[in-house]
Amino acid sequence: MFKLIIFGFLFYIFGNPITAILVLLLIVYVLDRRFVGVFPSVTKPIKRARNISKLRRLIAVSPSDVSSRHELARLLLERRKYGEALKLLESIESSLEDSAEFWDDIGHARLHTGSITQGEADIIRALEINPRVKYGRPYLRLADAFRDSDREKALHYLEQFHSIHSSSSEAFYLLGYMYQSLGRTEDAKKSYQESLDVYRSLPKYKKRQERKWAVRSFFRKLF
Repeated sequence: MFKLIIFGFLFYIFGNPITAILVLLLIVYVLDRRFVGVFPSVTKPIKRARNISKLRRLIAVSPSDVSSRHELARLLLERRKYGEALKLLESIESSLEDSAEFWDDIGHARLHTGSITQGEADIIRALEINPRVKYGRPYLRLADAFRDSDREKALHYLEQFHSIHSSSSEAFYLLGYMYQSLGRTEDAKKSYQESLDVYRSLPKYKKRQERKWAVRSFFRKLF
């Protein structure tokens, strides 16, 4: 009803239903980005592209800059350019042998370039260095890699992820999503409910950053 009132008001102002709808969608998007965060950021890909260009220039000037190579590889992983990211990561392996973040990144790249066994070994190495590296997301990476070929292994990694999380709405949402992809509908719904329960128990200052995961869990639980 509230949206209909806003739409009617905008239609009255602009005199065009299409313009009114577009403005209404823009208002909804701005409010979501300000208070919830379910919709993706339209500026993030632009900022990432700029950072990639900047890092490429830095590396061209200083080819031995390990931190720039690692950061560029991470950005390329976000863009799903796994082959290019892997080449960068392999070039700095000797400098970052003790970094859990590095081994997770290179394992991530290898999982998506056909080297499943080596990618799994790399990520396990990352977890041996730091079991809570990247808040346990490597476990989800491994579960996703094996969800079609080895369901038992995928579920094992999900349980490992579950064991290190108890106060994150995001973590339970991601867990539910993976259970759903494995056909474990009841486990998925339980995880989504846990996501909502955790969100309700959070202090006010934490709810802002976890709100989008609670909203997503709510709708996932419905369907």
